[in-house]
Amino acid sequence: MSALAGAVADFTDAGFEREVLKASGTVLVDFWAAWCGPCRLIAPLMDWVASDYGDCVSVGKLEVDANPQTRDAYQVQGIPTLILFRNGEVVARHEGAIAKPQLQSFLDANL
Repeated sequence: MSALAGAVADFTDAGFEREVLKASGTVLVDFWAAWCGPCRLIAPLMDWVASDYGDCVSVGKLEVDANPQTRDAYQVQGIPTLILFRNGEVVARHEGAIAKPQLQSFLDANL
């Protein structure tokens, strides 16, 4: 995985298979866009996940306008969308903005 422990990676269509689908372990992907207000609101939460959960999950974001292939492959229609992958398989998904307590519950239930 290209993400450093405690850091949020930037995923692209070109590297998604290698960095997420072929990664061993768990990866949380934040599908977002620069023009999306709720996406900007949850960005600090992705940093928090990378810091507090970095020992059990890698965290990255994928900008949907620049990476339509991956966006469409996972049928991301609303953003932000969080998808949790384990060993390349989708294990959980959350669409829409999320507060820290709900994100923590989402992670705890799926890790």
